[in-house]
Amino acid sequence: MSGQVEAAQVKGSPDKTAQVQTAQGDLSGDDVNAIDRLQQAYADLRRELSRVIVGQSEAIEQLAICFFARRNSLLVGVPGLAKTLLVGKFAETLSLSFSRIQFTPDLMPMDITGTDILQDTAEGRREFQFVRGPVFANVVLADEINRAPPKTQAALLEAMQEGNVTVLGKEFALPSPFMVLATQNPVEQEGTYPLPEAQLDRFMSLIELGYPSEAEEIQIARMTTGERQPVLDSLLSVEQILSHQEVVRRVPVPDHLYEFAAKLVRQTRPDGGTAPDWLIPLVAWGAGPRAVQSLILGAKSRAALYGSYMVRQEDILAVASPVLSHRLVLTFAAQAERITAREIIAKLI
Repeated sequence: MSGQVEAAQVKGSPDKTAQVQTAQGDLSGDDVNAIDRLQQAYADLRRELSRVIVGQSEAIEQLAICFFARRNSLLVGVPGLAKTLLVGKFAETLSLSFSRIQFTPDLMPMDITGTDILQDTAEGRREFQFVRGPVFANVVLADEINRAPPKTQAALLEAMQEGNVTVLGKEFALPSPFMVLATQNPVEQEGTYPLPEAQLDRFMSLIELGYPSEAEEIQIARMTTGERQPVLDSLLSVEQILSHQEVVRRVPVPDHLYEFAAKLVRQTRPDGGTAPDWLIPLVAWGAGPRAVQSLILGAKSRAALYGSYMVRQEDILAVASPVLSHRLVLTFAAQAERITAREIIAKLI
C-alpha cells in the first residue's frame, strides 16, 4: 500500500523527477515521461481490444505484462474462448506481424523455421536460398503446441531462448520485438506430447482464459453473428514498443521486494527446508530460479503499465499465480484431492 502512496505523491508533484527516489536509484526525467506514455498506451490498448474481445480483462493484462517484459507465455483454455482472436488483434493494434502455427503430429522443425530450397538465379545458375518459416514474425501463436513431437517443440523453444534459428549450420536472427504464445487444449489430451517441466519453465506465465459470464456470452453472440468485425487502430510503432520494453527494464525494485520474491519462490520447494508443512505432501517439485526472475520482470512490467515509478508488493502478488502455477509439479495426493497449483499459490500468498 505504501508503494501506491509514493506513486500517487510523485504523480501529484510539479517536479516528478526530483521525487522519484527508490532503493535502486533514480529514474531519469525521460524515464518518468516514458512510463506515463506507456500507461496511456496500455489504456488505449485495452480500449481498442474491447471492441472485439468481450471480457478476459485479466488475460489481456497478463498478455501485455509478458509482452513488454520481452517474455513468452502459455495460453490455456477450452475451445471457443477467442485465444487466437485475442493474440491476432493484440498484434494488429501494435502494428506487428502475426503468424499462427497449427501444431500437428506430422509437423517438422523445418515447417517452423524454414529451409533451403534450390532456386534458379538470373545468371542461369542454381543455388540454395533460405525460405523463412512462420516463426519469422513479431508475434507467433503456437496453437496446441502439445500436439507436435518433442523434436518440433524444441525447434520453437530454441527460437524463444536464443532469438534466432539455426538451419543447416547457419544462424538467422528473428525480428524484434519477438514473442511466442503457445496454447494448450485442456479438454483433449489423447495423442499429445505434453511439454516437459524443463520446457514449461521457459515460459514466463501461464494465462488461463475462463468461461465468460452470461451477459458477456450474450454480447459475444451479438458481436460475432452480425456484420464483419471492425479493423482495429494501430497504436504504437515498432520503435515505440522497443523503447517501452527498455524502460520496463529500468523500473526500480526495492531490496525488500527482491527478498520477498525469492522467499515466495523458495516456499514452493518441498525439500529445501523453506516450505510450510502443509505444502510438503502436495508438491513434488517446486519453482526454480527462473521463477524469481519472472516475478521481478513481471512486476516491473505491471508497475510501468499502471504508471508506477517503482515496483510495489501488489505488483509481485498480481503476477505470482501466472508465473508460478505451471512451475509446480504436484504429487499424486494433491491430484487425487483435486488440489490445483493455483490454489496452493493462493494459500501461500
